[in-house]
Amino acid sequence: MFGKIGAPEILLVLVVLVLLFGAKRLPGMARSLGQSLRILKSETKAMRDRDTDEEDTAAAPEPAPAIVGGAPPAAATASTPKIVSGSH
Repeated sequence: MFGKIGAPEILLVLVVLVLLFGAKRLPGMARSLGQSLRILKSETKAMRDRDTDEEDTAAAPEPAPAIVGGAPPAAATASTPKIVSGSH
């Protein structure tokens, strides 16, 4: 569909960018794009590391929490909100 992109096409894109944004703003835009890519790369690496850590901890089962004093877990004691009707 687009074929091969050669030097004339790249030059045309660069000229259009300079005309649209101006030569003074392009270095700042390139710098912020580079910073954004660096942040994205570090975040994806952190997510991968977190996933491998979770897989390691999932292999070792955690002990069940002990019920102290015969009290049920907090999730079982959650109550539904009561609707109070009255005149204003």
